[in-house]
Amino acid sequence: MPTLFHQLFSESAKQRGNAPAIVHKKTTWTYEQLEALVEHQAQALQALHVKPQQRIAVYLPKQIETVTSFLSIAKAGGVFVPVNPVLKAAQVGYILDDCNVQVLITSKSRLQGLAAVLENCSDMHTVIVVENEVDPAEFKVTQTILSWQAFLSKSRQTFIKPSTIDTDMAAILYTSGSTGKPKGVVLSHRNIVTGAKSVSEYLSITSADRLLAVLPFSFDYGLNQLTTSLLKGACCVLLDYLLPRDVINALTAENITGLAAVPPLWAQLANLQWPESINNYLRYMTNSGGKMPKSVLNLLRAKVPNSQFFLMYGLTEAFRSTFLPPEQIDERPDSMGKAIPNAEILIVREDGSLCAANEPGELVHRGSLVALGYWNDPAKTAERFKPAPGQLKELPLTEIAVWSGDTVTRDEDGYLYFVGRKDDMIKTSGYRVSPTEIEEVIYVSGMVKEAAAIGIEHEELGQAIVVVVSVDERDTFDEQALVNLCKAQLPNFMVPAKVEVLASLPKNPNGKIDRKALAQQFDSIFQRT
Repeated sequence: MPTLFHQLFSESAKQRGNAPAIVHKKTTWTYEQLEALVEHQAQALQALHVKPQQRIAVYLPKQIETVTSFLSIAKAGGVFVPVNPVLKAAQVGYILDDCNVQVLITSKSRLQGLAAVLENCSDMHTVIVVENEVDPAEFKVTQTILSWQAFLSKSRQTFIKPSTIDTDMAAILYTSGSTGKPKGVVLSHRNIVTGAKSVSEYLSITSADRLLAVLPFSFDYGLNQLTTSLLKGACCVLLDYLLPRDVINALTAENITGLAAVPPLWAQLANLQWPESINNYLRYMTNSGGKMPKSVLNLLRAKVPNSQFFLMYGLTEAFRSTFLPPEQIDERPDSMGKAIPNAEILIVREDGSLCAANEPGELVHRGSLVALGYWNDPAKTAERFKPAPGQLKELPLTEIAVWSGDTVTRDEDGYLYFVGRKDDMIKTSGYRVSPTEIEEVIYVSGMVKEAAAIGIEHEELGQAIVVVVSVDERDTFDEQALVNLCKAQLPNFMVPAKVEVLASLPKNPNGKIDRKALAQQFDSIFQRT
């Protein structure tokens, strides 16, 4: 069995060499072809003197070069950093600089928009674009620019196998932090491989499956569609959809057996017409990234009655924590289920003792899925990664678990139920969003005196972002101009759905803006419209 990320498909390549591994648009790559591409690219990376644990970022949509880059970076001993393709230049630049990326793999069109931020990336020396022809003079950057063809031509005849072990870094996934800037969650090879094994086990994924990858690979839930496929010798179909109808069309055209999505996409898909033929081959569907509305779940199950639906809960710091078996949905539709294989989920009080049945407490995840912490941030790591409860005093080394910050309960039968979050993070469209990251953009504009971004319950988004502001001149304040500013500087999922104006924002006894009071004041705003 594989122990390293890039070994996930080694056995599949041996046993299913001519079987389809990756499909993108109208092109199919077999496991044998994928293995050859990864080997060639890993050799080329070594020619660039990639050092062990060196970070290499991939800023691309889902395409074959994205997949081979992840695998070849790991094979060459490096650490791959998937950058969400919907992020704007400012967010991309922060990630590249924060984890000291030295090589960036992207496209010519994306590089055009990064010229300004790359000036601040002092560690980066090379940019590789996936096109075969490129004129470096087109780009005002100091880094060396290589076309894909020029990059691969550097490939060495022999590959020097790095001394990588399963506890080494494999990837850094960036997720929003409670203080504004994204945090880099460091994943080991063991984390990624264990996640693939665990999920493929309870979803019963086999080499006969065809999984549709619609979520970003920078999202651990999205990345797992690729890793489980490779582990089991299945076929992974890559799709960057423009419209929800594109997903339905892909299900039909590619005979998809497994589909993973987040509540906003499920809500859109539920309102579309599904061809009856999908019921013949769509074996399962999964949801994570937020609570699935019951009405949406019922519509989807009615459209594909032969398909099993898995409700799941996870966090990037520990990948996936729980799942609800499909046969329990009718009896426990509000439940998060129980722990996935290779994980233990504890519900604890503030003093670390275990909660009784139906007593609210913090969800704590222990096991081999627990990440290595936040990149270059010991303070935030110490807040979230803490000693696991109930350890024997005789054990001299402390086991570290992830303390989720989520309040949950466990019933008498061991099933878990989500209650709420301890912090102010907003969960929208499957993403965790930091309020302060939005507020910083708004304050810099000079358009408002005070600003607070809050999450309000929304049927399709999970939570919708509402920005509440106070301004000097209410009559001249342009709400749409503020929204347009956010659209220009933030990814779409961070753009507020509504802007509300108050004379002043409520404060707590410490003089800080009272977000809870605002959330209560506007909690029915989307029910009124």
